[in-house]
Amino acid sequence: MVSAASAPSDNQIQLLIIFAQQAGAALAHAARHDRDTRDTAKLTKSNADLKAANRALGTMVTRLRRQTNVHEMLSAAVAAGMGEQGIADALNDLTGHSVGVEDRFGNLRCWSGSGQPHPYPKQLADERELLLHELAAQTGQARIGGRVLTLVQPRTEILGVLALNDPDDTVTADDLFALRYGAIVLALELSHQRTVAEIEVSLRRDLVDDLLAGTDRDGAYARADALGHDLRRPHHVVVMQSAGGAESAPPSAAGRAATALGLNYLLGRHAGLVVLLTDGRPDPRAFHDAISGILGMTTSVIGIGSRCVVPEDFPQSFIEARRAMNIRLRSVNPEGAAAFDELGFYRLIDAAHGGGEVESFVREWLGALLDYDESKNSDLVMTLSDYLECGGNYDESAAALHIHRSTLRYRLARIAELTGHDLRKVDTRFNLHAATRAWRFLNPDG
Repeated sequence: MVSAASAPSDNQIQLLIIFAQQAGAALAHAARHDRDTRDTAKLTKSNADLKAANRALGTMVTRLRRQTNVHEMLSAAVAAGMGEQGIADALNDLTGHSVGVEDRFGNLRCWSGSGQPHPYPKQLADERELLLHELAAQTGQARIGGRVLTLVQPRTEILGVLALNDPDDTVTADDLFALRYGAIVLALELSHQRTVAEIEVSLRRDLVDDLLAGTDRDGAYARADALGHDLRRPHHVVVMQSAGGAESAPPSAAGRAATALGLNYLLGRHAGLVVLLTDGRPDPRAFHDAISGILGMTTSVIGIGSRCVVPEDFPQSFIEARRAMNIRLRSVNPEGAAAFDELGFYRLIDAAHGGGEVESFVREWLGALLDYDESKNSDLVMTLSDYLECGGNYDESAAALHIHRSTLRYRLARIAELTGHDLRKVDTRFNLHAATRAWRFLNPDG
C-alpha cells in the first residue's frame, strides 16, 4: 500500500506496479518455502513412524518365527511318537534350560538336559498339594525357587507338572511361551497314553474273563495277537487274594511281581480274585516274595494252576488254582503260594472232602480226642498234630506248643490212653499224621 498527497504520475504508477509484482513474487516464494518446510517436517515424521513400524513389525515377525519353530519342534516330537521324553528334549533344545516332567505326586517321569539330581527330591503329600494349589491360583504357571513350573492339565484333572530349571533367572518371554505350549502338548500326550492304557487294560480283562469261562481257540489267539501277547506258548493261571479273604492288592502289584520275575502275562479280575495268565510257571515262593516286597507285607495267598497248552485248558487250570489257594488258606500257615501240581496229599483231601470220606477218616482216628477236647476244653488234637509235624522231636514240639517237655510227655501219654494207638508204630503214626493234617484242612481256625 502506497499513499501520497497528490495523484502519482504514470511513471510512478508503473514503478508501483513493478514493486507490487516483486512483493507478490517474494510473498509467493515465502509461502512456498513455508509449505515446503512443513511438508519436509511431515515427511521426516512419517519416515520416523515408518521406521518404528518396520522395527515393530520385524520384532513381531521374529517372535512369530520363534513361536512357529516351537510349534513345529514340539509337534514333530509328538508326531514321531517320541512321547513325553521327546517333548522334554524339544523344550531343552528350544530354551537351553534343563527340563523335568513330574507326575501329580512329584515323581520324576523324565528329564532332559544336564544337572539331573540323584536321587530326585520328592515333596511330602501335603506340600505337593499346596504347590499344585498355588500353581492353579496363578493360572497354571509360576516361578518357585530356581524353577518355572507349569501345570499339565488338559481339563480339570492335573496330570503332572512341567518344570523349566532356571536358577540364574535368565528365562525369556520366548522360553515361557515354549514352556506353556509344551505343557499343552504334554497334556494331550499323557491323556492319550492314559486312554490307550485304559482301553488295553479293558481288552485284556475281557480276554481273561473269556479264557477262564471258555472261548474258541482261533478267536482267543487273534485277540491276544492284537494285544501283543503270545497265547500260543504254555501258560499257567495264577490267582491271588489276602489270607483274610479280601483282595490282597491292586492288580498292578501282581503285574509288577510277574514282570520282576521275567514273565509275560495277561492280567484281570475274575470271581472276586486277581488273576494272571502267565506264559510260564512262576516259582511259588519267588512269586510270593515279589508280591510281599511290593506291598511291604506278607498276607497274600496265591494259587497256581496246572499247565495250559491251548486256550481250552484255562478253565480247568483256573479251578485248580482256586483249589490250591483254598488249600493254602486252610493250612497252618496260610500266607504264601501253592501250586496245584505240588499239593500231593492235600489234593486227595480236597478231592475226597465233597463226598464225606475225609470227615469219616478223621473221625475214625481222632474221634476220641475230639470228644475229649470238646468236653474238657483241652488241646490234645493240636498237641498231637504239632508233635507229628515236628517229626516226633520233643524239643521242637514243646517249643511250638509253648509248653514244657514234661507237659508234652504227659499229654502224649494221655493221647495214647484215650485212643488206644501206639505212636511208635509206623503205620499208626502215618494215619494219625494224615488225620491231623486233614483235621487242620477242614478246620483252619481249629
